[in-house]
Amino acid sequence: MASAEKVGDEHSAVFFMDGSEVSRQMRASEFGAFLDGYVGLSDLADTDVKAVFVLLSPRLEVRSLVFFRIYFDEEGRADASWNLPVEQLARKGAKGPDLGGGPIRLVCRSQCPASVSADDLWDPDMTPGSNHFQSIRRAVEANSLKFRKAEPPAEENIPVLGDESREQDSSGDRARLAQLIREQRLRIKTLQSVHRDALSELQRENRHEIQALRNELADLQQRYERQKLSNEQLKKRLAERNEQYLDMQEQIANEAASKNREGAAANAEVVLLKEQLDRRQRELELRDEKIVALEQENYDLQHQAPAEDSLMDHLKNQSVFLVAYHPGVGHVTLPYSDIETYFRNPVSYAAARCGLNEPAYREWLEHYENPVCHHKSGKGVQCNEPVMRVSQPSEFRPGVDDRCEHHQLVEAHS
Repeated sequence: MASAEKVGDEHSAVFFMDGSEVSRQMRASEFGAFLDGYVGLSDLADTDVKAVFVLLSPRLEVRSLVFFRIYFDEEGRADASWNLPVEQLARKGAKGPDLGGGPIRLVCRSQCPASVSADDLWDPDMTPGSNHFQSIRRAVEANSLKFRKAEPPAEENIPVLGDESREQDSSGDRARLAQLIREQRLRIKTLQSVHRDALSELQRENRHEIQALRNELADLQQRYERQKLSNEQLKKRLAERNEQYLDMQEQIANEAASKNREGAAANAEVVLLKEQLDRRQRELELRDEKIVALEQENYDLQHQAPAEDSLMDHLKNQSVFLVAYHPGVGHVTLPYSDIETYFRNPVSYAAARCGLNEPAYREWLEHYENPVCHHKSGKGVQCNEPVMRVSQPSEFRPGVDDRCEHHQLVEAHS
Protein backbone atom coordinates (compact mmCIF):
# COMPACT_ATOMS: atom_id res chain seq x y z
CA MET A 1 0.00 0.00 0.00
CA ALA A 2 1.33 3.45 -0.91
CA SER A 3 2.38 5.70 1.95
CA ALA A 4 0.89 8.88 0.48
CA GLU A 5 -2.51 9.96 1.74
CA LYS A 6 -3.41 11.71 -1.54
CA VAL A 7 -3.22 10.59 -5.14
CA GLY A 8 -3.40 13.68 -7.35
CA ASP A 9 -6.12 15.78 -5.73
CA GLU A 10 -7.84 12.78 -4.09
CA HIS A 11 -7.70 11.90 -0.39
CA SER A 12 -7.46 8.40 1.09
CA ALA A 13 -8.06 7.10 4.60
CA VAL A 14 -8.64 3.89 6.56
CA PHE A 15 -11.63 3.47 8.89
CA PHE A 16 -11.72 0.72 11.54
CA MET A 17 -15.23 -0.59 12.23
CA ASP A 18 -16.75 -1.73 15.52
CA GLY A 19 -20.11 -3.28 14.71
CA SER A 20 -21.86 -0.83 12.41
CA GLU A 21 -19.97 2.25 13.64
CA VAL A 22 -16.58 3.76 12.74
CA SER A 23 -14.41 3.28 15.85
CA ARG A 24 -11.08 4.64 14.59
CA GLN A 25 -9.92 6.76 11.64
CA MET A 26 -6.48 7.41 10.19
CA ARG A 27 -4.99 8.79 7.04
CA ALA A 28 -3.49 6.34 4.58
CA SER A 29 0.04 7.48 5.42
CA GLU A 30 -0.56 6.73 9.11
CA PHE A 31 -1.92 3.28 8.24
CA GLY A 32 1.20 2.69 6.13
CA ALA A 33 3.30 3.27 9.26
CA PHE A 34 1.39 0.51 11.04
CA LEU A 35 2.02 -1.82 8.09
CA ASP A 36 5.76 -1.04 8.22
CA GLY A 37 5.78 -2.09 11.88
CA TYR A 38 6.99 1.26 13.25
CA VAL A 39 4.11 1.49 15.71
CA GLY A 40 1.46 -0.82 17.13
CA LEU A 41 -2.02 -0.61 18.61
CA SER A 42 -2.11 -2.32 22.01
CA ASP A 43 -5.92 -2.20 22.20
CA LEU A 44 -6.12 -4.30 19.01
CA ALA A 45 -3.66 -7.00 20.15
CA ASP A 46 -4.52 -10.49 18.84
CA THR A 47 -7.56 -9.17 16.93
CA ASP A 48 -8.91 -9.73 13.42
CA VAL A 49 -10.03 -6.21 12.49
CA LYS A 50 -12.67 -5.22 9.96
CA ALA A 51 -11.49 -2.08 8.14
CA VAL A 52 -12.44 0.05 5.14
CA PHE A 53 -10.13 1.84 2.71
CA VAL A 54 -11.87 5.09 1.71
CA LEU A 55 -10.98 7.05 -1.44
CA LEU A 56 -12.37 10.60 -1.47
CA SER A 57 -12.68 13.24 -4.17
CA PRO A 58 -11.20 16.74 -3.67
CA ARG A 59 -14.68 17.80 -2.53
CA LEU A 60 -14.66 14.99 0.09
CA GLU A 61 -17.22 12.86 -1.74
CA VAL A 62 -16.82 9.09 -1.37
CA ARG A 63 -15.49 7.61 -4.63
CA SER A 64 -14.38 4.10 -3.62
CA LEU A 65 -14.66 1.73 -0.65
CA VAL A 66 -12.68 -1.48 -0.06
CA PHE A 67 -13.94 -3.58 2.88
CA PHE A 68 -10.90 -5.63 4.02
CA ARG A 69 -9.68 -7.62 7.03
CA ILE A 70 -6.30 -7.32 8.76
CA TYR A 71 -4.89 -9.17 11.77
CA PHE A 72 -2.96 -7.49 14.63
CA ASP A 73 -0.63 -9.79 16.58
CA GLU A 74 -0.15 -10.14 20.35
CA GLU A 75 1.91 -6.92 20.41
CA GLY A 76 -0.70 -4.96 18.46
CA ARG A 77 1.38 -4.87 15.25
CA ALA A 78 -0.18 -5.37 11.83
CA ASP A 79 0.36 -8.72 10.14
CA ALA A 80 3.67 -8.42 8.26
CA SER A 81 2.44 -10.77 5.52
CA TRP A 82 -0.63 -8.61 4.74
CA ASN A 83 -0.22 -7.25 1.19
CA LEU A 84 -3.71 -6.53 -0.13
CA PRO A 85 -3.42 -3.81 -2.89
CA VAL A 86 -6.37 -1.79 -1.55
CA GLU A 87 -5.56 1.36 -3.55
CA GLN A 88 -5.52 -0.58 -6.84
CA LEU A 89 -8.73 -2.38 -5.88
CA ALA A 90 -10.38 0.96 -5.05
CA ARG A 91 -9.93 2.02 -8.68
CA LYS A 92 -11.13 -1.28 -10.16
CA GLY A 93 -14.20 -2.02 -8.04
CA ALA A 94 -17.64 -2.53 -9.51
CA LYS A 95 -20.41 0.04 -9.10
CA GLY A 96 -21.88 0.36 -5.62
CA PRO A 97 -24.42 2.59 -3.85
CA ASP A 98 -24.59 6.38 -4.24
CA LEU A 99 -23.20 8.12 -1.13
CA GLY A 100 -23.84 11.64 -2.37
CA GLY A 101 -21.36 11.99 -5.23
CA GLY A 102 -22.71 9.40 -7.63
CA PRO A 103 -22.27 5.59 -7.57
CA ILE A 104 -19.06 4.60 -5.79
CA ARG A 105 -16.63 1.84 -6.73
CA LEU A 106 -17.06 -1.04 -4.29
CA VAL A 107 -14.92 -4.07 -3.38
CA CYS A 108 -16.23 -6.50 -0.75
CA ARG A 109 -16.60 -10.23 -0.18
CA SER A 110 -19.73 -10.53 -2.36
CA GLN A 111 -18.20 -8.25 -5.01
CA CYS A 112 -14.67 -9.62 -5.09
CA PRO A 113 -12.19 -9.43 -8.02
CA ALA A 114 -10.94 -12.79 -9.25
CA SER A 115 -7.35 -11.95 -8.26
CA VAL A 116 -8.23 -11.50 -4.54
CA SER A 117 -9.18 -14.12 -1.96
CA ALA A 118 -12.66 -13.54 -0.55
CA ASP A 119 -11.31 -14.43 2.92
CA ASP A 120 -9.36 -11.14 2.90
CA LEU A 121 -12.60 -9.16 2.48
CA TRP A 122 -15.94 -8.79 4.30
CA ASP A 123 -19.48 -7.71 3.42
CA PRO A 124 -21.05 -4.48 4.70
CA ASP A 125 -24.39 -4.55 6.48
CA MET A 126 -27.10 -2.65 4.59
CA THR A 127 -29.87 -3.22 7.17
CA PRO A 128 -31.68 -0.01 8.19
CA GLY A 129 -30.39 1.12 11.58
CA SER A 130 -27.04 -0.69 11.24
CA ASN A 131 -25.97 0.41 7.77
CA HIS A 132 -22.18 0.56 7.33
CA PHE A 133 -22.47 2.86 4.31
CA GLN A 134 -24.39 5.46 6.29
CA SER A 135 -21.87 5.27 9.18
CA ILE A 136 -18.98 5.82 6.75
CA ARG A 137 -20.80 8.70 5.08
CA ARG A 138 -21.38 10.41 8.46
CA ALA A 139 -17.71 9.97 9.38
CA VAL A 140 -16.62 11.49 6.05
CA GLU A 141 -18.97 14.44 6.53
CA ALA A 142 -17.61 15.01 10.05
CA ASN A 143 -14.06 15.18 8.54
CA SER A 144 -12.27 14.49 11.83
CA LEU A 145 -9.07 13.84 9.81
CA LYS A 146 -9.16 17.49 8.65
CA PHE A 147 -8.86 16.85 4.93
CA ARG A 148 -8.82 20.00 2.86
CA LYS A 149 -12.07 20.34 0.94
CA ALA A 150 -11.98 21.88 -2.56
CA GLU A 151 -14.65 24.45 -3.31
CA PRO A 152 -17.13 23.50 -6.07
CA PRO A 153 -16.75 25.45 -9.35
CA ALA A 154 -19.17 28.30 -9.96
CA GLU A 155 -22.20 27.16 -11.92
CA GLU A 156 -23.22 29.09 -15.02
CA ASN A 157 -26.86 29.94 -15.39
CA ILE A 158 -27.53 28.32 -18.74
CA PRO A 159 -31.17 28.24 -19.86
CA VAL A 160 -32.51 24.78 -20.74
CA LEU A 161 -35.27 24.21 -23.26
CA GLY A 162 -38.39 22.40 -22.07
CA ASP A 163 -37.91 19.23 -24.11
CA GLU A 164 -34.26 18.97 -23.13
CA SER A 165 -35.19 19.44 -19.49
CA ARG A 166 -37.73 16.64 -19.69
CA GLU A 167 -35.16 14.37 -21.36
CA GLN A 168 -32.66 15.13 -18.59
CA ASP A 169 -35.31 14.37 -15.94
CA SER A 170 -36.13 11.07 -17.68
CA SER A 171 -32.45 10.18 -17.95
CA GLY A 172 -31.97 11.02 -14.29
CA ASP A 173 -34.92 8.80 -13.32
CA ARG A 174 -33.46 5.89 -15.27
CA ALA A 175 -30.07 6.41 -13.62
CA ARG A 176 -31.66 6.50 -10.17
CA LEU A 177 -33.65 3.36 -10.94
CA ALA A 178 -30.51 1.55 -12.18
CA GLN A 179 -28.64 2.66 -9.05
CA LEU A 180 -31.48 1.40 -6.81
CA ILE A 181 -31.44 -1.98 -8.58
CA ARG A 182 -27.64 -2.26 -8.10
CA GLU A 183 -27.99 -1.45 -4.39
CA GLN A 184 -30.73 -4.07 -3.94
CA ARG A 185 -28.64 -6.71 -5.74
CA LEU A 186 -25.67 -5.88 -3.52
CA ARG A 187 -27.84 -6.17 -0.43
CA ILE A 188 -29.14 -9.58 -1.58
CA LYS A 189 -25.55 -10.78 -2.14
CA THR A 190 -24.44 -9.60 1.31
CA LEU A 191 -27.47 -11.20 2.99
CA GLN A 192 -26.72 -14.49 1.21
CA SER A 193 -23.12 -14.29 2.39
CA VAL A 194 -24.23 -13.63 5.99
CA HIS A 195 -26.65 -16.57 5.76
CA ARG A 196 -23.91 -18.90 4.53
CA ASP A 197 -21.58 -17.81 7.34
CA ALA A 198 -24.33 -18.25 9.95
CA LEU A 199 -25.20 -21.71 8.61
CA SER A 200 -21.53 -22.76 8.68
CA GLU A 201 -21.18 -21.52 12.27
CA LEU A 202 -24.37 -23.37 13.30
CA GLN A 203 -23.10 -26.59 11.73
CA ARG A 204 -19.74 -26.16 13.46
CA GLU A 205 -21.39 -25.62 16.86
CA ASN A 206 -23.63 -28.61 16.21
CA ARG A 207 -20.64 -30.86 15.47
CA HIS A 208 -18.89 -29.66 18.65
CA GLU A 209 -21.99 -30.21 20.78
CA ILE A 210 -22.54 -33.72 19.40
CA GLN A 211 -18.86 -34.57 19.96
CA ALA A 212 -19.08 -33.30 23.56
CA LEU A 213 -22.12 -35.51 24.19
CA ARG A 214 -20.30 -38.47 22.68
CA ASN A 215 -17.30 -37.87 24.92
CA GLU A 216 -19.54 -37.57 27.97
CA LEU A 217 -21.34 -40.78 27.07
CA ALA A 218 -18.05 -42.62 26.47
CA ASP A 219 -16.70 -41.42 29.85
CA LEU A 220 -19.87 -42.61 31.59
CA GLN A 221 -19.63 -45.95 29.81
CA GLN A 222 -16.02 -46.36 30.97
CA ARG A 223 -17.00 -45.58 34.55
CA TYR A 224 -19.81 -48.10 34.32
CA GLU A 225 -17.47 -50.80 32.94
CA ARG A 226 -14.90 -50.16 35.70
CA GLN A 227 -17.60 -50.38 38.37
CA LYS A 228 -18.98 -53.53 36.77
CA LEU A 229 -15.50 -55.14 36.78
CA SER A 230 -14.99 -54.18 40.42
CA ASN A 231 -18.32 -55.74 41.37
CA GLU A 232 -17.50 -58.95 39.51
CA GLN A 233 -14.19 -59.17 41.35
CA LEU A 234 -16.00 -58.59 44.66
CA LYS A 235 -18.54 -61.30 43.81
CA LYS A 236 -15.70 -63.69 43.02
CA ARG A 237 -13.98 -63.00 46.34
CA LEU A 238 -17.27 -63.37 48.17
CA ALA A 239 -17.89 -66.72 46.48
CA GLU A 240 -14.44 -67.86 47.56
CA ARG A 241 -15.23 -66.80 51.15
CA ASN A 242 -18.53 -68.65 51.01
CA GLU A 243 -16.72 -71.75 49.85
CA GLN A 244 -14.19 -71.33 52.64
CA TYR A 245 -17.05 -70.87 55.09
CA LEU A 246 -18.74 -74.06 53.93
CA ASP A 247 -15.45 -75.96 54.17
CA MET A 248 -14.83 -74.63 57.64
CA GLN A 249 -18.40 -75.38 58.68
CA GLU A 250 -18.02 -78.96 57.47
CA GLN A 251 -14.68 -79.24 59.26
CA ILE A 252 -16.15 -77.88 62.45
CA ALA A 253 -19.06 -80.28 62.24
CA ASN A 254 -16.68 -83.22 61.85
CA GLU A 255 -14.49 -82.05 64.71
CA ALA A 256 -17.53 -81.42 66.95
CA ALA A 257 -18.36 -85.11 66.88
CA SER A 258 -14.96 -86.06 68.29
CA LYS A 259 -14.06 -82.95 70.26
CA ASN A 260 -16.92 -81.80 72.43
CA ARG A 261 -14.52 -79.83 74.58
CA GLU A 262 -13.61 -77.56 71.73
CA GLY A 263 -17.22 -77.08 70.72
CA ALA A 264 -17.61 -73.71 72.40
CA ALA A 265 -14.54 -72.27 70.67
CA ALA A 266 -15.65 -73.73 67.34
CA ASN A 267 -19.11 -72.22 67.77
CA ALA A 268 -17.57 -68.86 68.52
CA GLU A 269 -15.49 -69.07 65.36
CA VAL A 270 -18.59 -70.05 63.37
CA VAL A 271 -20.42 -67.02 64.76
CA LEU A 272 -17.47 -64.80 63.84
CA LEU A 273 -17.29 -66.20 60.35
CA LYS A 274 -21.05 -65.82 59.98
CA GLU A 275 -20.80 -62.17 60.98
CA GLN A 276 -18.03 -61.70 58.43
CA LEU A 277 -20.19 -63.41 55.83
CA ASP A 278 -23.17 -61.20 56.68
CA ARG A 279 -20.98 -58.11 56.44
CA ARG A 280 -19.69 -59.19 53.02
CA GLN A 281 -23.25 -59.93 51.94
CA ARG A 282 -24.32 -56.39 52.90
CA GLU A 283 -21.34 -54.97 50.95
CA LEU A 284 -22.42 -57.00 47.92
CA GLU A 285 -25.98 -55.66 48.22
CA LEU A 286 -24.66 -52.09 48.38
CA ARG A 287 -22.55 -52.72 45.27
CA ASP A 288 -25.62 -54.14 43.50
CA GLU A 289 -27.56 -51.01 44.39
CA LYS A 290 -24.75 -48.84 42.97
CA ILE A 291 -24.81 -50.91 39.77
CA VAL A 292 -28.56 -50.36 39.41
CA ALA A 293 -28.11 -46.60 40.05
CA LEU A 294 -25.31 -46.36 37.46
CA GLU A 295 -27.34 -48.30 34.91
CA GLN A 296 -30.31 -45.98 35.51
CA GLU A 297 -28.05 -42.93 35.21
CA ASN A 298 -26.62 -44.29 31.94
CA TYR A 299 -30.14 -44.89 30.59
CA ASP A 300 -31.30 -41.38 31.65
CA LEU A 301 -28.32 -39.75 29.95
CA GLN A 302 -28.95 -41.67 26.73
CA HIS A 303 -32.66 -40.80 26.69
CA GLN A 304 -32.73 -37.39 28.39
CA ALA A 305 -34.43 -34.56 26.49
CA PRO A 306 -32.12 -31.81 25.18
CA ALA A 307 -31.80 -28.63 27.23
CA GLU A 308 -34.53 -26.10 26.44
CA ASP A 309 -33.63 -23.67 23.66
CA SER A 310 -30.39 -25.57 22.93
CA LEU A 311 -29.29 -26.51 19.42
CA MET A 312 -30.33 -30.15 19.96
CA ASP A 313 -33.73 -28.98 21.27
CA HIS A 314 -34.27 -26.89 18.11
CA LEU A 315 -33.27 -29.89 15.99
CA LYS A 316 -35.66 -32.16 17.86
CA ASN A 317 -38.56 -29.67 17.61
CA GLN A 318 -37.75 -29.13 13.89
CA SER A 319 -37.37 -25.38 14.35
CA VAL A 320 -33.81 -25.92 13.07
CA PHE A 321 -32.89 -28.51 10.44
CA LEU A 322 -29.57 -30.21 9.87
CA VAL A 323 -28.90 -30.64 6.16
CA ALA A 324 -26.16 -32.88 4.69
CA TYR A 325 -25.08 -33.30 1.09
CA HIS A 326 -23.73 -36.46 -0.55
CA PRO A 327 -23.26 -37.26 -4.28
CA GLY A 328 -26.04 -39.43 -5.56
CA VAL A 329 -28.34 -38.43 -2.70
CA GLY A 330 -28.23 -34.65 -2.88
CA HIS A 331 -29.25 -32.53 0.10
CA VAL A 332 -30.74 -34.61 2.91
CA THR A 333 -32.59 -33.14 5.88
CA LEU A 334 -31.56 -35.32 8.83
CA PRO A 335 -34.34 -36.30 11.28
CA TYR A 336 -33.39 -35.83 14.93
CA SER A 337 -33.44 -39.61 15.47
CA ASP A 338 -30.90 -40.15 12.64
CA ILE A 339 -28.27 -37.57 13.77
CA GLU A 340 -26.26 -40.04 15.89
CA THR A 341 -26.41 -42.72 13.15
CA TYR A 342 -25.32 -40.21 10.50
CA PHE A 343 -22.29 -38.87 12.35
CA ARG A 344 -21.20 -42.40 13.27
CA ASN A 345 -20.77 -43.23 9.53
CA PRO A 346 -21.94 -40.57 7.02
CA VAL A 347 -20.96 -42.68 3.99
CA SER A 348 -22.92 -45.70 5.21
CA TYR A 349 -25.93 -43.45 5.85
CA ALA A 350 -25.71 -42.02 2.31
CA ALA A 351 -25.38 -45.54 0.86
CA ALA A 352 -28.51 -46.65 2.68
CA ARG A 353 -30.43 -43.67 1.30
CA CYS A 354 -29.38 -44.82 -2.18
CA GLY A 355 -30.54 -48.38 -1.49
CA LEU A 356 -26.96 -49.72 -1.63
CA ASN A 357 -24.51 -51.21 0.82
CA GLU A 358 -21.46 -49.15 1.76
CA PRO A 359 -18.89 -50.98 -0.48
CA ALA A 360 -21.14 -50.64 -3.55
CA TYR A 361 -21.71 -46.94 -2.84
CA ARG A 362 -17.99 -46.33 -2.37
CA GLU A 363 -17.26 -48.13 -5.67
CA TRP A 364 -19.77 -45.87 -7.48
CA LEU A 365 -18.41 -42.77 -5.67
CA GLU A 366 -14.87 -43.57 -6.86
CA HIS A 367 -16.22 -43.80 -10.44
CA TYR A 368 -18.30 -40.60 -10.01
CA GLU A 369 -15.36 -38.54 -8.74
CA ASN A 370 -12.93 -39.94 -11.33
CA PRO A 371 -14.74 -41.48 -14.34
CA VAL A 372 -11.92 -43.41 -15.98
CA CYS A 373 -11.37 -47.00 -17.12
CA HIS A 374 -10.26 -49.21 -14.19
CA HIS A 375 -9.05 -52.12 -16.29
CA LYS A 376 -5.56 -53.26 -15.31
CA SER A 377 -3.09 -54.99 -17.55
CA GLY A 378 -1.17 -58.08 -16.61
CA LYS A 379 1.55 -55.81 -15.19
CA GLY A 380 -0.95 -54.00 -12.96
CA VAL A 381 -1.06 -50.78 -15.03
CA GLN A 382 -4.51 -49.14 -15.04
CA CYS A 383 -5.98 -47.93 -18.37
CA ASN A 384 -7.34 -44.56 -17.04
CA GLU A 385 -9.14 -43.81 -20.33
CA PRO A 386 -12.03 -41.34 -19.61
CA VAL A 387 -15.48 -42.95 -19.64
CA MET A 388 -19.03 -41.63 -19.43
CA ARG A 389 -19.96 -40.75 -15.81
CA VAL A 390 -23.00 -42.54 -14.33
CA SER A 391 -24.69 -39.98 -12.09
CA GLN A 392 -27.10 -42.34 -10.30
CA PRO A 393 -25.62 -44.95 -7.87
CA SER A 394 -28.41 -47.47 -8.54
CA GLU A 395 -27.66 -47.44 -12.29
CA PHE A 396 -23.93 -48.09 -11.91
CA ARG A 397 -22.64 -51.50 -13.14
CA PRO A 398 -19.19 -52.35 -11.78
CA GLY A 399 -16.89 -53.80 -14.42
CA VAL A 400 -19.00 -52.31 -17.23
CA ASP A 401 -19.61 -48.59 -16.63
CA ASP A 402 -16.07 -48.15 -15.31
CA ARG A 403 -14.51 -49.70 -18.44
CA CYS A 404 -13.82 -48.06 -21.80
CA GLU A 405 -15.41 -49.59 -24.91
CA HIS A 406 -12.24 -51.46 -25.81
CA HIS A 407 -11.84 -53.14 -22.41
CA GLN A 408 -15.56 -53.86 -22.17
CA LEU A 409 -15.13 -56.03 -25.25
CA VAL A 410 -11.89 -57.52 -23.96
CA GLU A 411 -13.40 -58.53 -20.61
CA ALA A 412 -16.62 -59.73 -22.25
CA HIS A 413 -14.65 -62.24 -24.41
CA SER A 414 -12.21 -63.28 -21.71
